[in-house]
Amino acid sequence: MAARFTATRFTMAGLSALAMAGAMMGAMQAAQAQTGEPTAQGDVSVTIYNDNLALVQDVRQLSIPGGVSRIEFPDVSAQIRPETLSFSAPGAAIVEQNFDYDLLSPDTLMEKAVGQVVTIVRTNPASGAETREQAKVLAVNGGVVLQIGNRIEVLRDDGLPVRVIFDKVPANLRARPTLSVRVNSDRAGTRPASIRYLTPGLAWSADYVALFDAKAGKVDVQGWVTLTNTSGTTYTNANTLLVAGSVNQRQATPYARRPMPPGMAATSIRNPGTETAGREQLGDFYLYPIANRTTIASNQTKQVSFLDVQGVPARAGYEYVNGWLTTSTEAQSADSVVSFSTSASGGLGDALPAGTVRFYQKDASGAPQFTGENQLGHTPMGSQLALATGKAFDVKVQPVVEQRQKLGDSKWRTTMRYELTNARPDAVTVDLVQQGLDFAWADTRIASESLKSERRSADAVAWHVPVPANGRATVTATFETRY
Repeated sequence: MAARFTATRFTMAGLSALAMAGAMMGAMQAAQAQTGEPTAQGDVSVTIYNDNLALVQDVRQLSIPGGVSRIEFPDVSAQIRPETLSFSAPGAAIVEQNFDYDLLSPDTLMEKAVGQVVTIVRTNPASGAETREQAKVLAVNGGVVLQIGNRIEVLRDDGLPVRVIFDKVPANLRARPTLSVRVNSDRAGTRPASIRYLTPGLAWSADYVALFDAKAGKVDVQGWVTLTNTSGTTYTNANTLLVAGSVNQRQATPYARRPMPPGMAATSIRNPGTETAGREQLGDFYLYPIANRTTIASNQTKQVSFLDVQGVPARAGYEYVNGWLTTSTEAQSADSVVSFSTSASGGLGDALPAGTVRFYQKDASGAPQFTGENQLGHTPMGSQLALATGKAFDVKVQPVVEQRQKLGDSKWRTTMRYELTNARPDAVTVDLVQQGLDFAWADTRIASESLKSERRSADAVAWHVPVPANGRATVTATFETRY
């Protein structure tokens, strides 16, 4: 039976009306899936990785004829990687597979009509009378070129109502992404047929909301899985499993991290944990299953809670990182830092997948106010975390080079002075970090220091500097560098 398609306003400028109609069609399809309209999918399971990658497994009950036949699987991902497809059905072997990704839309319908005859219907705005003409579509490059009788005409964006009527939908255009396979079956009958494939367009990350009580030294942390679906297909009533970790891909897409604000600490993990979280693991990855089946609609962002811990011990502090043995022309703000643990005893008690942690504190009226955010990498349980949330208003540090002396062809001595000030009414402790001690061919050691330092790495040392309320503190150190 021939199908008929009608577009209410077909214009030349970028086929704008048809593009709008296509967008409306996509929105209607997503809305229908969310409201429980039938889907061709069967028992669907979706495993989603952090790296814009998902494994889709779909088991459908199909009537398969004996011998060689063609089977269609509508409602697969529009971004399916066909080379990753696996098909399985009892008594049937796959012969050939095809993925029809040319989807039905006003634009593609007109493109497929090049060389064909369509009907152009124009309506007189004054009288409402319709006139119909047969037109051959010559081209759709930047506009629609038609041959009507002996004349060539371009559909114009003149505001007049125009409809284009097609006799049928081309056989290679699909309303939904469709996978087709040719199979050779040793018998006829209904049986479960499963497909399994990889697809981009599905991804997830973690988002954390932390309510910090500085006076009580406690933090409440909620963790949310933020799942996005841009694969072009809805996955209905899917059994969903999330994998925390980065799997190797031939053309891998790295985990999408938001830019870190200037001055924030490069890493939030002070000491990596050594505790095993009580979660299922797949190789070296942790699994985060969604408790109940869920529908992941096309072009949807969905959030599901996976962590809710109250009253975890936490403390506020300050940190300043000096990148190299140089002078700062003026005092710089230290980072405001919140520290806590992910250990089972006195911490969050879980491994944390990578994501963004957003901190809130209550003001004098008791209303939570946003105080900053930072990025968190994949964090094992038992780790000590220190997340910078912003720049301190009242706590400043100024590094100064007091003397730089050449001791030989490949040896230098640098004397540094660090001035710390605190305008707060209470005493604070600043973690003063000097980096750049081990880079390129240089090797730097501390010859003398006014306060005992702690070696953080081959490249950095830290002093824990107490600064009195409304007061100052000074740290001096002499470094010797060999090249």
